[in-house]
Amino acid sequence: MPQPTVVVDTGPIVALVDADERHHDWARRTFDDLRPPLLTCEAVLSEASFLLRRAGADPDLPAALVERGVLRVAAGCATSDDACAVGRLIRRYANVPMSFADACLVRIVETTANASVMTLDGDFRIYRPASRRVIPLLMPR
Repeated sequence: MPQPTVVVDTGPIVALVDADERHHDWARRTFDDLRPPLLTCEAVLSEASFLLRRAGADPDLPAALVERGVLRVAAGCATSDDACAVGRLIRRYANVPMSFADACLVRIVETTANASVMTLDGDFRIYRPASRRVIPLLMPR
């Protein structure tokens, strides 16, 4: 069976670079155990940069992870089909509510074989891609 493709959410990126974050050690160990590149989307990088700046950390670190090849930006909302799918997801999970970044990550899962999501966000236990299958998650215990 091929190695799963890991799609990374905002929380683990922030936890990786912010030593004061509760899940910092988990994020460091998990990133160390995974084979890059890991997929993410521009919305996640934007969120992570914003949260790191707010925490007093370097907001350029998410971009540095892309530069170093740890992360690769996948097309979560690059085409009109992707945008329609993201919109459908946001509407479907309006009661959660689902963020644009989360919808893009679910779209990446929909279009990537054998994908799992690395996250700190329990909402990913609820989200389902178009296939309605449960998304495999990498989360702290």
